[in-house]
Amino acid sequence: MSPLVQKMIAEFIGTFWLVFGGCGSAVLAAKFPSDDAANSLGIGLVGVSFAFGLTVLTMAYAIGHISGCHLNPAVSVGLLMGKRFSASEIGPYIGSQVGGAILGSLVILIINQGLGGGTLAANGFGPNSPGTFPLISCLVAEFVLTFMFLIIILGATDRRAPGGFAGLAIGLALTLIHLIGIPTSNVSVNPARSTGPAIITAIAGGPTWPIAQLWLFWLAPIAGAAVAGLVYNAVFEKPVEREVL
Repeated sequence: MSPLVQKMIAEFIGTFWLVFGGCGSAVLAAKFPSDDAANSLGIGLVGVSFAFGLTVLTMAYAIGHISGCHLNPAVSVGLLMGKRFSASEIGPYIGSQVGGAILGSLVILIINQGLGGGTLAANGFGPNSPGTFPLISCLVAEFVLTFMFLIIILGATDRRAPGGFAGLAIGLALTLIHLIGIPTSNVSVNPARSTGPAIITAIAGGPTWPIAQLWLFWLAPIAGAAVAGLVYNAVFEKPVEREVL
């Protein structure tokens, strides 16, 4: 099996785990067993935030040595702009990530036995935002949070950084991002994570607004990641020292 195929399979499985673990916790466990104010079993916003972070942390050590554990088209773009990733592999990576996200969303739907009026933790703005935040608020949040996510990824994986801790830093960063951003747009910072629930919700006959608003959750994260890659490469990247003969 070629190295690229191995990377694609790793990204597919990793993104499946991210969506199944993160969105699955939101759909199945966040308000378990009910929305009642006295409910003490549901994991809530904090639990969902940690679920997303733990998916990335666990996959970082499971597949990081195989594919780099991007699990996110924005991460792939950011690493490309930061000159840490090959342009020839970005298409296969993004395709694998979106495919894994779609399968993860489908499995959640099957386990949940239908939407039940929900949208599989889809991302949205305006009336579809958990806090009814307007489009501009969600756009800024997605851009800034993805920018910071890529700065952390690029810094934690820098050859000068302490070895072995990148997965922990990146997983905790995603946890913090969700603690900040869930009230705005259900927080994406990942176009694949947004695409999976939107497509499966529509196929299952649920609301169509996740598809209509999906553009923002591709545009803002990719823009934020691209800028972060350029900034890190220009400001913080240390040139490779050449041996003097």
